[in-house]
Amino acid sequence: MKETLRYLAGIAGPSGYGSKSTAEQVSQDCCSSVPSHLTAIITGATSGIGAETARVLAKSGVRIVIPARDLGKAAEVKDEIQRESPKAEVIILEIDLSSLASVNRFCSEFLALRLPLNILINNGGVFSQALEYSEDKVEMTFATNYLGHHFLTEKLLDKMVETAAQTGIRGRIINVSSVIHSWVKRDGFCFNQLLNPKNYNGTRAYAQSKLANILHVKELARHLKARNARVSVNAVHPGIVKTGIIRAHKGFITDSVFFIASKLLKSTSQGASTTCYVALSPEVEGVSGKYFADCNESDCSNLANDESEARKLWKQTRLLIHRLLYQPTA
Repeated sequence: MKETLRYLAGIAGPSGYGSKSTAEQVSQDCCSSVPSHLTAIITGATSGIGAETARVLAKSGVRIVIPARDLGKAAEVKDEIQRESPKAEVIILEIDLSSLASVNRFCSEFLALRLPLNILINNGGVFSQALEYSEDKVEMTFATNYLGHHFLTEKLLDKMVETAAQTGIRGRIINVSSVIHSWVKRDGFCFNQLLNPKNYNGTRAYAQSKLANILHVKELARHLKARNARVSVNAVHPGIVKTGIIRAHKGFITDSVFFIASKLLKSTSQGASTTCYVALSPEVEGVSGKYFADCNESDCSNLANDESEARKLWKQTRLLIHRLLYQPTA
């Protein structure tokens, strides 16, 4: 009850921000401490929270790379950003996060540009009401929200470590998760069932993918610490924002529920605030393997904190990616 009242009132936490803080407010406060010539890749930046994150970071002087499946939408976002910030540099490259081959091509194209990489924001996501499969024959929500981002991060990690070593500026990786991850129980998180579920439920699949995003953060943070890399990785919960994904939750969150719970909803700018805070704030310098909500470090579920579960998912994921890419079935 106390946390709910704090959320509704927008009372600031230890960071000085709360549920009502906006991405622009956070970035403006961090502006004096943001190094120049930063480069950020932001997936899912053609709409919603991702587009707002791109706009605000560009306004702070960050070079923005938008990986997009819909290049037309990406071009519209680029135009909007540059109308507001004429000096902003925005690069668009094609990607389909549900396809490992497409992620591989994107990474090759980006690396060929020989740009630094300071910030990677794994924001893109889908919610599929019906059971669908990617071209790799993996359930679509899991393939897009988790598997594609895991592989994207793997392919770009050396570039981030190299950039941090050369510039002295710590790299930051952010996985956009959701509080809905806490709905997943241990007996409902079986890797083979995530890939090819027998009894599909869209909300459950979405929650499982968001749990996987946090477990990815936990294990990657351990690996980065072991190699003394100047790169941090954290997960964020943006809050409940009426974006395209949330509107797709038919039968889960309806318009009538939205009307009743309107006071709980965040604006797009409020939804993007935590991502921008973790990406830019000097207060988060060196913090890694954590989960943030409302611009403050928060608690995730016991399952999301399970180191053995994180390690197991990491190993299973790496084996799957290797098999799909290098040992394709006929």
